[in-house]
Amino acid sequence: MTFELFGYTVNIIGIILGFASFLIIMFSRYSCIAGEYHFTKKLWIVFLIVGILAVLISFLLTNIIVSTIVAIIGFNYLWGINEIIEQENRVNKGWFPKNPKRR
Repeated sequence: MTFELFGYTVNIIGIILGFASFLIIMFSRYSCIAGEYHFTKKLWIVFLIVGILAVLISFLLTNIIVSTIVAIIGFNYLWGINEIIEQENRVNKGWFPKNPKRR
């Protein structure tokens, strides 16, 4: 994906993927925090399934940008497994609020 800007050919794929990565990481981080708060660290199984499915689906996509974004989502959710477990430790240390509805 290129276009002309002031006589130069500009490639915007990197900007698109960088912005998408930023949003995906931001959403993944929030889903780890909120997920642990509401569902405990047992949510890691869902993160594993979503991560593996997204990586496998990325192999089947022909559009390079969409395939890359789906792969980034998959690997973020796979990394999120560790973050959910660490989030429980952060809650136990008092760095994040504990859900009062859980013991």
